[in-house]
Amino acid sequence: MSYAIQAEGLVKRFGETQALAGVSLTAQPGTVLGVLGPNGAGKTTTTRILATLIQPTEGRAEVGGYDVVTQAHMVRQLIGLTGQYAGVDEMLTGTENLIMIGRLLGLSRRHSRSRAAELLERFQLTEAADRAAKTYSGGMRRRLDLAASLVGRPQILFLDEPTTGLDPRSRNGLWDIVRGLTADGVTVLLTTQYLEEADQLADDIVVIDRGEVIAHGTPDALKAQVGGQVLEVRPLHEADNVTVARIVGDLAEAAPEVREGTVSVPITDPALMPAAVRRLDDAGVTVGEMSLRKSSLDEVFFALTGHHTEDVEDESPAPAPAKEGVSA
Repeated sequence: MSYAIQAEGLVKRFGETQALAGVSLTAQPGTVLGVLGPNGAGKTTTTRILATLIQPTEGRAEVGGYDVVTQAHMVRQLIGLTGQYAGVDEMLTGTENLIMIGRLLGLSRRHSRSRAAELLERFQLTEAADRAAKTYSGGMRRRLDLAASLVGRPQILFLDEPTTGLDPRSRNGLWDIVRGLTADGVTVLLTTQYLEEADQLADDIVVIDRGEVIAHGTPDALKAQVGGQVLEVRPLHEADNVTVARIVGDLAEAAPEVREGTVSVPITDPALMPAAVRRLDDAGVTVGEMSLRKSSLDEVFFALTGHHTEDVEDESPAPAPAKEGVSA
């Protein structure tokens, strides 16, 4: 099989700090590969290696069939990159930013201007095209940054936590854009610590924790690893959480999780729900809420690592400044 992205055993050390400990992954053409993990997991380091911004200490990778170290110049002709922070020039207008990138990529002035107008319209930025980027909202800047990465019509696009700090409306807008890109045949590698984002967009997911791949598969396949459904119980009185956890844990024969006043446990038999109601009633526990739902990627991550994505502090070294958001 011919992969758009293929990495084998990537190791990266910054001095005595090991950011990657043998990461392997693949992405098929025209799909979204979600790279999921907390801050400090190694997501950005992986992206920077694949985008030829840094070289691996060990291992190898190909993007578009070209080696990211020995054929980096060929890789750069195929890719676009949008980093965690907007890489546009705030003093230039939206149009000027995109024209500048087009010219840097070798497009004629006329072609650069027409491409800029096309992208500004696609990203709903036409009305703000002649305003300085510093006047844009956070969501508008991210859209402009993504537009900048598409000036050169990349076949493969790296999106490194593109929705960090965005409000829900702006985040949903970017999700629609990503779906449109893959519909046009673009391969997208999306790093994120938002479990919902990976669930919404990714055809395949690689879970990274502390520099290692700990799981991979489709969202549904990963969810199946922790059971088909999750029983959630919120007692009326939080003091009853211990009793609730003991009862549902015994019924499900699994370790429950108590979080924010709610007890949750994976189950394989929906008939356990009425049984739990009877036992809680016998124990004198008043239930405020009870529900049965499908497993989430959050449960998958917790089951695999013992912690949630937001429970890990960023341990990765700060990357060197780079002008991102452009097709190289």
